[in-house]
Amino acid sequence: MEHEFTNKIKDILRKNFGEISDKIFTESQIIQYLNIKTKSASRGSKSRGSFANLYAIYILVEDYISKGYHKKKGYTDYEGAIFKDLFKRQRELPFGQKLQNHALNHRMNEEFKKYFPMCDYIPILRDLNTNRYWFNENLLKIKIDKRQYNLAETIILIIDTYIKTKKDTFEKFIQFCESAQKMKDNEVMDFINSLVEPTVDARIFEIVSYSILKYYYYNHKIYWGFEIDEIKEENLKLFKTGRTNANDGGIDFVMKPLGRFFQVTETVDVNKYFLDIDKIEKYPITFVVKSSDSIDTLRNKIRKQAEDQYSIKAIVEKYMECIEEIINVPSLIEKFREAANQGHLSNILTEIIEQSKVEFNYEYDYDIRDYEDMEIEE
Repeated sequence: MEHEFTNKIKDILRKNFGEISDKIFTESQIIQYLNIKTKSASRGSKSRGSFANLYAIYILVEDYISKGYHKKKGYTDYEGAIFKDLFKRQRELPFGQKLQNHALNHRMNEEFKKYFPMCDYIPILRDLNTNRYWFNENLLKIKIDKRQYNLAETIILIIDTYIKTKKDTFEKFIQFCESAQKMKDNEVMDFINSLVEPTVDARIFEIVSYSILKYYYYNHKIYWGFEIDEIKEENLKLFKTGRTNANDGGIDFVMKPLGRFFQVTETVDVNKYFLDIDKIEKYPITFVVKSSDSIDTLRNKIRKQAEDQYSIKAIVEKYMECIEEIINVPSLIEKFREAANQGHLSNILTEIIEQSKVEFNYEYDYDIRDYEDMEIEE
């Protein structure tokens, strides 16, 4: 696999290893893994970074270098890095302030095995009793033409370069969003419309969808109460439940006081829809779909897949009834226009900027309490 950032990886290898750099690139599995994980570097801020798994590598290799093992023997006798030290360091890195410990404990190893099933080594080693960690030194050393080379410093440099590239492109995106605040209304409309195109990254689509729907429902009111003579008026409020693309039980937004659930998706895979419905015990969900297909077409695609998969009509109908509403891209744009006509254009743009900063941990204040009481996942 070659992409734009591949050239930067090869440049780093050439500077560090000269004429054998191409052999190292093709023969080192950890370098190949870094190449796979950095393919989003030049796709701009709308493309998802791979910080969790990269940082799991980074902090362990950094620990390896800090103890001098890239220049001396004896790593096999090293007592291992302490979890809290690693977790603290991970959250000090750009875009790392909200990362959890999953990559350290299993996800990075699982993904590496997926890409390199024939490899004899797993990258991250862990003692479950002491919660000490090591990076597999067999992957840091490579023999070319009977000479052994250590890749530790090169790995750190590659990841540092990737971080800088992603940070630069994201800062440009934020600056562009902020500059849009000075644009004319029609230019802002065009800019926000471009952020809900089907080709846009899923995280940006979710952020913009939330910002639009929050202010679309902003002026919608309901009247409710527990006693007939104590009915009260309340505006609908939409809340974002967590980070984009997070494993949070299938709920992206929640509406108060109606208790409506919203899930943002870019697929029409029936298994994904029904899994989300099952996670919340078949509670009705509104799906916001990153697709320009008509709502009828999307619903029919889901139903057709369900009928092909399930032989019992009652099961299919039960699931279909749980799809409270489908909001596609054209419907989302229509809601955006209505919210803008109600005077919320500036609020929507501000919300996009704020949510983007949260998503990418932009200007996040580091707090030691974020890791002091961290429970270690087994």
